[in-house]
Amino acid sequence: MQTIAFIGFGEAATAFTEGWGASRNQGVRAFDIKTDDPMESVAHAKRTDYLRAGISGCATMKEALKGATVIFSTVTADQAGKAAREAAKHLGAGALYCDMNSCAPSSKREAAKAIEANGGRYVDVAVMSPVLPLRHHAPLLVSGPHAAEALTALQAMDMRPTLAEGPVGIASAIKMIRSIMVKGIEALVLECVLSATREGVDEIVLSSLEETFTGFGWPERTAYMLERAMVHGTRRAAEMEEAAKTAADLGLSGRMAQATAEWEGIIGALQLGDLSDNDKADYRILAQKILTRLD
Repeated sequence: MQTIAFIGFGEAATAFTEGWGASRNQGVRAFDIKTDDPMESVAHAKRTDYLRAGISGCATMKEALKGATVIFSTVTADQAGKAAREAAKHLGAGALYCDMNSCAPSSKREAAKAIEANGGRYVDVAVMSPVLPLRHHAPLLVSGPHAAEALTALQAMDMRPTLAEGPVGIASAIKMIRSIMVKGIEALVLECVLSATREGVDEIVLSSLEETFTGFGWPERTAYMLERAMVHGTRRAAEMEEAAKTAADLGLSGRMAQATAEWEGIIGALQLGDLSDNDKADYRILAQKILTRLD
């Protein structure tokens, strides 16, 4: 049996543990910096997340990682390097450190140096779809010198890893470069639909787009993309900063990814993530909420 620890217990970690169920979660530990938040409501909410998942929440990273054989780093992209450097101080020899954060390949390679220097086995893992509704069955790409061992460990947890042959950074390169397109479309939809809604021509614009891109389902897709940005914009902005870094490291400007990061950051900062199911289903409601807050 693997001893599992999470660094960061947000949407991804919660989804995985929901998928595993109570029997496996009994031995799972986690540390999330939100339990140290000066606002007691934030810290309490995170402790409640631990209880709901049926895992052991820890007061320190050292406590969470003690004796852990498989560690999942599921923090935000901007905290991934810091988390790896801190975790490296507390790893057991040979522990698999599965870095599942959405980071540039160069960021992953820097994190790997810290983990490997302290006896851990660093694994580059890219989550290739939203974790909901698939939960622990979300597709994963795994690369690096310890990928084979990681595949065995992840499969034993009923997860869905696939080997991306090559060194640390290959799995993340695929994820980051794909995100330039996927999140870029989301940013274009934001700018297009907010402009159209403000001008009062949104139905005509989306109808025209449906004629051009037949079968895309623009009203429904638009609602989904707006909702994603409203709920996860801050995290997506950090990811797209790393996507821009990926392009820049390849000698390209990364300006499209950077613009996407800007849009995601703007929407995320509005703090409009508390949405009802009725809100989520109607792009017009979502667009109006965004425009009202922007004003």
